[in-house]
Amino acid sequence: MKAIGYQFNTDTKTGSFVEFEQQTPEPKDHDLLVKIEAVSVNPVDYKVRQKIEDAQNPPRILGWDAAGVVESVGEKVSRFKTGDRVFYAGDITRGGSNASHQLVDEHIAGRMPKSLDFSEAAALPLTSITAWEALFDRLKINPAVDKDKQILIIGGAGGVGSIAIQLAKKIANLRVIATASREESRQWCLSLGADVVVNHHENMNEQFKQKSLAKPDYIFCLNNTDDHFKTMSELIAPQGMICSIVETTQSHDLDELKSKSAGFVWEFMFTRSMYKTADRGKQHDLLNSIADLVDSGEIKTTLNETFGEVSIENIMTAHKQLEAGSSIGKIVLTQSPQSKK
Repeated sequence: MKAIGYQFNTDTKTGSFVEFEQQTPEPKDHDLLVKIEAVSVNPVDYKVRQKIEDAQNPPRILGWDAAGVVESVGEKVSRFKTGDRVFYAGDITRGGSNASHQLVDEHIAGRMPKSLDFSEAAALPLTSITAWEALFDRLKINPAVDKDKQILIIGGAGGVGSIAIQLAKKIANLRVIATASREESRQWCLSLGADVVVNHHENMNEQFKQKSLAKPDYIFCLNNTDDHFKTMSELIAPQGMICSIVETTQSHDLDELKSKSAGFVWEFMFTRSMYKTADRGKQHDLLNSIADLVDSGEIKTTLNETFGEVSIENIMTAHKQLEAGSSIGKIVLTQSPQSKK
């Protein structure tokens, strides 16, 4: 199989992407062997790349977001069969999707939406799992009980924010306040269903006062946790909940939440696959739910840019754009022009 991996040179202390060939693996147990048609790029890709500081043999295949066709299955597989179209984010402890083929556990793969092509579908898995788990598993939002409560989504125009806005508005029935710092990202958030957009580069407390906004019952942080922790502590409503997906480099005083009986929780979508949790099949179920919501027209793909075929040059370009923090929605790469079909 063909793959693009990242190799680190311990002599020069530099790394680079390389294209190489390796034997196509055979699926066993609950694994699917997927012929990849399209992949999307996420911040986790460059974060893993930045932490590689020793020689990789073979080179580390990055990329954890894909759509493709099941080519063969392990002997214990019951959810899929050869020829099925699937989409998934995969397992960060295994080889990634910047390759022609990939093994993925059937428990964390879903049925690809019938109404989308491979590129449109590849934009959804990682961010959909992250947003769904954050809203319904971590923040424990119950649409039947929590309808009309208010959520602040910090970083609404990025990949996770783009799907979180839709799920929070259309499925959880919340009032959605998103943040964006540019006019084009502001308009993107509004187009996805945000009720109000504020600027996270300006004083959010003042903006809430100016717009007569109530304190949010929930805050979902997709931007810089360190920069926003104090503001989130001040803004969160009594008995509210904060969830973040962005790691910290500083210590923060949780006592600031004590008088409000407010909570702080993390969301990391690879937890279930990394620790082989007994409930990891929930990711299969939620991806199927996302597919149903897309096919029924309730939510839409967050694909915004297609950079062409999977290549060293295009992967590097995508990484640089994500590192610059200027992306809106999702970036997708395809294996071939036919992958659009």
